[in-house]
Amino acid sequence: MEEIRTRVLIVGGGMVGQSLGLALAHYGIDSVVVDRESPEIMVEPPFDGRASAIAAASWRMLQRLGVAEHIRDVQPIEDIRVSDGASPLFLHYDHRDLGDEPLGQMVENRYTRTALLDAIAANPLVRLVAPASVGRVRRGEAGVEASLSDGTVIRAELCAAADGRQSRLRAEAGIDTVEHRYGQDGIVCTIAHELPHDAIAHERFLPAGPFAILPLTGNRSSLVWTERSDLAPAFMELGDADFVAEIQRRVGGFLGGLEVVGPRFRYPLTLVLAKSFRARRMVLVGDAAHGIHPIAGQGFNLGLRDVAALAEVLGEAAPLGLDPGTDAVLERYEQWRRTDSLVLSAVTDGLNRLFSNDAVPVKIARDLGLGAVNRVKPLKKFFMRHAMGDVGDRPELLRP
Repeated sequence: MEEIRTRVLIVGGGMVGQSLGLALAHYGIDSVVVDRESPEIMVEPPFDGRASAIAAASWRMLQRLGVAEHIRDVQPIEDIRVSDGASPLFLHYDHRDLGDEPLGQMVENRYTRTALLDAIAANPLVRLVAPASVGRVRRGEAGVEASLSDGTVIRAELCAAADGRQSRLRAEAGIDTVEHRYGQDGIVCTIAHELPHDAIAHERFLPAGPFAILPLTGNRSSLVWTERSDLAPAFMELGDADFVAEIQRRVGGFLGGLEVVGPRFRYPLTLVLAKSFRARRMVLVGDAAHGIHPIAGQGFNLGLRDVAALAEVLGEAAPLGLDPGTDAVLERYEQWRRTDSLVLSAVTDGLNRLFSNDAVPVKIARDLGLGAVNRVKPLKKFFMRHAMGDVGDRPELLRP
């Protein structure tokens, strides 16, 4: 039986869990990342199918961690255009209003995972153990002990739960959650189109929910189509020609002819917010702490802000000889991240409720609001910086 000793045990080797391992290494802290999936499976196209909008601040962190240099097929987001159905009023973010830096980068998740795996393989302070299932996790006064499916025992000073919205470790720690089912599903696919997208990300608000057209490399875009949960299965079962016709009806003609490339995916949309981000010798990061609506494309970025904050807190505690699993250290992380998570959860929830309401007075009010923000430059620049992740108390890794 192998025994592994490390400072931090990270349970969950998705994009947030692997990023946390590399961020800790940036501060000289060793960690072990455990995931039940094989790395080879995680980078295959059928595993996920999604692409992520990585905000400018998050991209800076991936550059500093040596991840960005390994990512292929990166598409800058230079503009964002927000519209409400067929209304002539809209909100347009142009990156040139703030400088030369793009608002973010669009990357298929499989390429981000490949880059994270490459960076971990080159970093002696991060060890990935996968595929392996984590059995019982004992969190005592002196440390953490976890048993893996192959008999390996990992001893650590702190456990970071990065095991997703349905986090088993969160449940075992007795941490309650606030949960809400939106009655919506996200239909995700990639389209090829005849005309260029000009590096513009489109967010269109339709009665069933937001419809995002996100630029990828070449004449391709990632679609995140929010649809009522009772109707989404029927759309998924359409033949290729009918499915493309439904997409074309929502996209319009500005991209020319369309075709779907690759598989379609469907995900139920929920809100999950943990009532506490910590327990004895354990913290929650990423979706284990907060799963939000994808309306603003901020889910992965919110997780990366957790990563940057936790790594900085532990990095500052280490030279002082402080135990990373103590309440004094973990309380600072929770206070730092809880407000941001609550605010963004409330904002995305409110936007979805507001723009999924087709009542005429509400529609008129929100359209006027979009037009007003578009005309008031200081306000528009604030919202642009928010989309880039450049507002609030940011951890060191996210700053310019």
